[in-house]
Amino acid sequence: MEKQIAAPLTDRDIESLEAGDKVLINGVIYTGRDAAHKRLVETLERGEDLPVDLQGQIIYYVGPCPAKPGDPIGSAGPTTSGRMDVYTPTMLEVGLRGMIGKGNRSDEVVEAIKEYKGVYLLAIGGAGALLAKCVNKAEVVAYEELGPEAIFRLEVEDFPVVVGVDAAGNDIYVKGREEYAR
Repeated sequence: MEKQIAAPLTDRDIESLEAGDKVLINGVIYTGRDAAHKRLVETLERGEDLPVDLQGQIIYYVGPCPAKPGDPIGSAGPTTSGRMDVYTPTMLEVGLRGMIGKGNRSDEVVEAIKEYKGVYLLAIGGAGALLAKCVNKAEVVAYEELGPEAIFRLEVEDFPVVVGVDAAGNDIYVKGREEYAR
């Protein structure tokens, strides 16, 4: 069974999700990769306001390809989430509630997800062209000079993900290995 959630996320949305759940996201999500996350954290360290309000938001770890004429976005497949692990606890502390990417997360990130009531969602690597079809609108909202690593505001419809780590810290990668071992 697939669950549907609207972005930005509420505590109720997050609490309803369990590791392994299939989810369709509707609403607004943001993009951000290494360079954008580094700048966000540096902005916070200087005591400045972020260019995007992260309260309840989801960040998709993606650097989309340029759009073809008439399309809102080009291929938009997930990047490896572990590269953002050094920044993730800070992002969660300032209000980020969801992250979309691929691959497992560090113990520190799982603990921060539990502490700040977040959720880590998995998108299918290699399916960027299909995932792009779920994006109805895309616009750069910060760090335009970073090109595909700029922060984009995406309006998505039925964007498919799987819960990788839920708010209780249940991790599908750990769960899967345990089930396989039986």
